[in-house]
Amino acid sequence: MLSPNLRLNNDVLIPQLGLGVFEEDFDVSKTKEAVKAALEIGYRHIDTASIYRNEEEVGKALREANVPRDEIFVTTKVWNSHQGFENTLKAYDNSLESLGLEYIDLYLVHWPVKEKRKETWKALEKIYEEGRVRAIGVSNYLVPHLEELESYAHVIPAVNQIEHTPFCNMASTHLKCKQMGITLESYAPLVRGLKKDHEVLKVISAKHGVSTFKILIRWALDHSIITIPKSSNPVRIQSNFEVFDFHLDASDLEALSVLHDGTRVAEDPMDFL
Repeated sequence: MLSPNLRLNNDVLIPQLGLGVFEEDFDVSKTKEAVKAALEIGYRHIDTASIYRNEEEVGKALREANVPRDEIFVTTKVWNSHQGFENTLKAYDNSLESLGLEYIDLYLVHWPVKEKRKETWKALEKIYEEGRVRAIGVSNYLVPHLEELESYAHVIPAVNQIEHTPFCNMASTHLKCKQMGITLESYAPLVRGLKKDHEVLKVISAKHGVSTFKILIRWALDHSIITIPKSSNPVRIQSNFEVFDFHLDASDLEALSVLHDGTRVAEDPMDFL
């Protein structure tokens, strides 16, 4: 079984469930095997970034896997210190080289660095207009950042990747993305395990006979959101993919809709205003 796809605003299809490969300690030794295991399981979407320092390992896994390149969706991102027009162009070329690819499927602005947002986006537009990347987007852009981007963007982002869970519910940003035709993507959907024993999650997971982690992944999928749970453990990678045989019902979604408590596992993008 493969993940269902979502259609981006430029008609490119993106697998809705992908594998995130960020490691907090930047231990990249497990990355290659994790990606290869994911591709064997059925994942077709791999999300990395230059700051993760594992693009080379991802590229090796892609070359060693028995999956055609055009069936795999690869996302990477330009890091904060590499932003600005010329620097971003160089950063894209460096990511291509590190990955060993001829093109990247989705290239994102990693964080909305205030002094460089416009020039960085203009560089992404240039890469896209030259046909060197299939889609471009942003990450960690909330409503104020998106409103600013609207004032100068010639190409509307295809994706906005943010931290968005029942406990960090960025509903206003999701609505703004819908209004702009941007597909929302959530990272850290499992809240790094901090909420695995939450009573509401436990009740819903018992109802469906699945783990609380699967409920969190399904929450994103049932809201038409792309999501990229990260793991280097093959057993967990497999488990995270076994979410296509059930759906959350209206009562489940209602119960989850009131859990927002501001829990974040990454920085607050509002600090980038």
